[in-house]
Amino acid sequence: MAVCTAVVLCVTGVLGGTATAAQRTPAPTPPPGGDARHLDEVRKEIEGLYRTAERATEEYNAAEEQVQLQQKKIVELARTIDAAQQRLAALKRRAGALASAQYRTGGIPPEAKLVLSADPQVFLANADLARKGQQAVKGVISQLTHLKSDLQDYAEDASHRWEELEANRKKKDAARKEINDKIDAAKELESRLAAKEKERLRKLEDDQALLAQQKWLDSGVLKDIGNKASEQGKKAISYATSQIGKDYVWGAVGPDTFDCSGLTLRSWQAAGHTIPRTSQEQWRQLPRVPLKDMRPGDLIIYFSDASHVGMYLGDGAIVHAPRPGRQVTITGAGSMPILGVVRPDGGAAD
Repeated sequence: MAVCTAVVLCVTGVLGGTATAAQRTPAPTPPPGGDARHLDEVRKEIEGLYRTAERATEEYNAAEEQVQLQQKKIVELARTIDAAQQRLAALKRRAGALASAQYRTGGIPPEAKLVLSADPQVFLANADLARKGQQAVKGVISQLTHLKSDLQDYAEDASHRWEELEANRKKKDAARKEINDKIDAAKELESRLAAKEKERLRKLEDDQALLAQQKWLDSGVLKDIGNKASEQGKKAISYATSQIGKDYVWGAVGPDTFDCSGLTLRSWQAAGHTIPRTSQEQWRQLPRVPLKDMRPGDLIIYFSDASHVGMYLGDGAIVHAPRPGRQVTITGAGSMPILGVVRPDGGAAD
């Protein structure tokens, strides 16, 4: 954990550990003229393309998770249906045996045999056998009826699962196409720029993030945030920060590449907690905490559609996997629009 603390301390000066520090940081000065406006338009267009790709990535991740769940359920249903069919076959054999027994006795109903019997002892024995025989026949018929109904339900369930599976596969394919189209369009835009323009574009992106971070810090938000990480949170942070420098790849969950929610998923798995796969589901399912109660290890969900997530490190910083073409890195927690904060391990601060 000492390494994690050192990392956070190193970036504190860059990110602005307090609102006062942020106010002392001079605002970036863009190059003059239409060239700057052109680059800013390119930046906004590229940013929009990558944001669309990120939304589609989380849709892809959700559909992929559902495909896996449906495939597992279909396998379970197939086993259930097979077992039910074997049981049905056994019941049919029993029903056939009962029919054969009746045939061998000449097809005379047990009630008639009772009337024809002159011996009281035989009468009583036949009465007991008849009762047991009737119960056996009724039992087999009842089991056959219920089992056939169960098999019909299983078959309908399996059919429904197949429909859901196909729907999610189509959703995955559509999301995959949208992701690739948007990423290709963004890369094509960047490829038109000269080397110096690319450098300036990268700086412009960083400057915009810094301005957003300064605005967030200027609000005095850090004055109320001073909680310490839980033991599990420290483990999650340790894992996440050890991935710094690894490439962002959409749909990736490590160990060599990550997307934003793939990084948070694996980090908290390393801490002993399984959390939802996507940023939207992390936002929907995990306990929410007020911003003022945020502690290191908590997840900050970004944008109104909950399409991005980063892990809070403390001192106004997060570690996250930004977008295609970038690597896992540390940046300002306020560099993007915050939707809210969730806590994978719940409980109070240590």
